[in-house]
Amino acid sequence: MSEEKKVADKKVADKKVADKKVAVKKVADKKVAVKKVADKKVADKSLQSVLSPHVTEKATMVADKLNQIIFKVRKDATKTQVKEAIETMFKVDVKAVNLLNVRGKTKRASRSTIGRRPDWKKAYVSIKAGQEINFTGE
Repeated sequence: MSEEKKVADKKVADKKVADKKVAVKKVADKKVAVKKVADKKVADKSLQSVLSPHVTEKATMVADKLNQIIFKVRKDATKTQVKEAIETMFKVDVKAVNLLNVRGKTKRASRSTIGRRPDWKKAYVSIKAGQEINFTGE
């Protein structure tokens, strides 16, 4: 009987060791899952939210004094979308994004014809100190 008991205890011990190995594999799988989350891909909609840089006298003054760049963005763009797009396109760290809606001007074509330019959205993107965006591609 004692031999049967030893054999049974050995089987139980082997099973416990096997269970521990499975537990270790599960932990390793969790680590891999965390790495996948860290390599987050930017949505295509985020990249399409930024239309063009808005180059004016005021924009260049703001860029020199406050380290901000002004962009024209889509009307439905959000701050997070603009931030993701700028960080991926220009490889810079964005400190803050401010959005504002610009109303279109009313224009007169002739005495009786009145037209209106479309509304659009503008984004002031603050970049961390020591970084800059180069639009020439060099």
